[in-house]
Order: sequence, then C-alpha cells, then structure tokens
Amino acid sequence: MFAASAAPGELVPPQQYSGWWLVVALAILVAIAAGAWIVWALTRPARERPEEVEPPLSLDDLRARYLGLIDDVEAAYADGSMRARAANAELSRLTRAFVNEYTGLETPVMSLDELVARGVHPSLVDALRRHYYPSLFRRGVVVDPVAGAAAARRVVTAWH
Repeated sequence: MFAASAAPGELVPPQQYSGWWLVVALAILVAIAAGAWIVWALTRPARERPEEVEPPLSLDDLRARYLGLIDDVEAAYADGSMRARAANAELSRLTRAFVNEYTGLETPVMSLDELVARGVHPSLVDALRRHYYPSLFRRGVVVDPVAGAAAARRVVTAWH
C-alpha cells in the first residue's frame, strides 16, 4: 500500500507491523505447544506401578496347597459332582501346575514327549502316561480317578 502523500515514482519505506502481532504469534505458538503436550500426556501408556509381589511359597506350603486341591478333586469325584474324565483332566492340570510353579518349567503347555525330552521327574511322566492321557484321549473306560489322585500325590511329594 502506498501512502497517500507519496508522489508518483517516489520510494516509500515499508510499514512496520505493530508489536501486538508478535505477542499474538507467540501466544498461538504457546497454545499449540501446550495442546501438543496435553495430547502426548493423555495418550502415553500408563506407568506400571510395582505390584506387591507375594513371597514365593516354601516347598512345604506349595505341597500342602496342591495336596489339598487334589483332595478336593477326589472328594468331588466321590460325591458325584465331577465325572471321572473331568476329575482326571483336573488332576493332570494340577500336577502340571505344581511342577510349573515349583520348577518354572512350562509344563502346562508341553506334550508328554517334550516333558520326557526335558527330563522331568519320572513321577509326572508316569502319571500322565498311565492315568491322565488314557482317560483324556482314549475312548472307552476311563482310568479310576482315585488311582489318578494317588499318582498326583506321588508327583507332589516326589519333588525335592
């Protein structure tokens, strides 16, 4: 824009912006930065708080807990609230869980061949081979869960 008083061909110095434009520009930049920080703060994953870790159970406590669970399965089978196949499945799960909890070996997801290859205690392999696998994977008569409970107790008491 030319000043009204300028003659044709005369150079006019540029107009300066008001100081308020700088203040407005800085305010907009601060608002954008604050908005970006708020979005970042609200969308980052929550910090994991350290959970109270239970002290590991002693072997005697672990045995007592699993022997009690085995007794519960045997009692449920005896009173008729659990069928033989389900009782053997639960005993298999309990023995594998005990070994997993005691040794850290991922026994609940390992096959019998993998357990043998890892060299687990023979009592677990024997219980799986003689009591639980035939009851779970073979048609026909299911192995008596009372014998399966005795095998589970041997697994729990055999580890040292």
